[in-house]
Amino acid sequence: MAETLFFSSTSKDKRYAELLPQLQALIETEENPIANMANFCAALKEAFGWFWIGFYMVAGEELILGPFQGPVACTRIAKSKGVCGTAWAQEKTILVEDVEAFPGHIACSALSKSEIVVPLIKNGAVIGVLDIDSTELATFDLLDQTQLEKICQWSVSYTHLTLPTNRE
Repeated sequence: MAETLFFSSTSKDKRYAELLPQLQALIETEENPIANMANFCAALKEAFGWFWIGFYMVAGEELILGPFQGPVACTRIAKSKGVCGTAWAQEKTILVEDVEAFPGHIACSALSKSEIVVPLIKNGAVIGVLDIDSTELATFDLLDQTQLEKICQWSVSYTHLTLPTNRE
């Protein structure tokens, strides 16, 4: 596949429908997980223009920053801390309309106003999270949650997306 994505609609639901097959074509033949996670983030950024998109991967009792698109970010996040650590601990997607209202929010950037974090679950365990931030309040909704969970579920089942974990 060429390294160009095409979207014919500005409608969010149609963009998701157009994104998945292009994302699959983009990463299905590449075996390097870092390259695939980087392209995964770039594809979401290109499709939706969100402020920050990235992976945090489980290493022991913390999440370690992985490939991302956006400004510099927090490198390590403890389990149950912030939105990412909470999504990991609860093993469920966390959708936050206003990050200032989230107890214990970790402000990697003061520009972030809303956030969605989707856990990556493989063989019944969280191996990482997909973290997406927006500079606008209430950017993410149930459509985003449903579609991002679907994309993440597909990506985790695809063996070349996520790194092996250090689960000591």
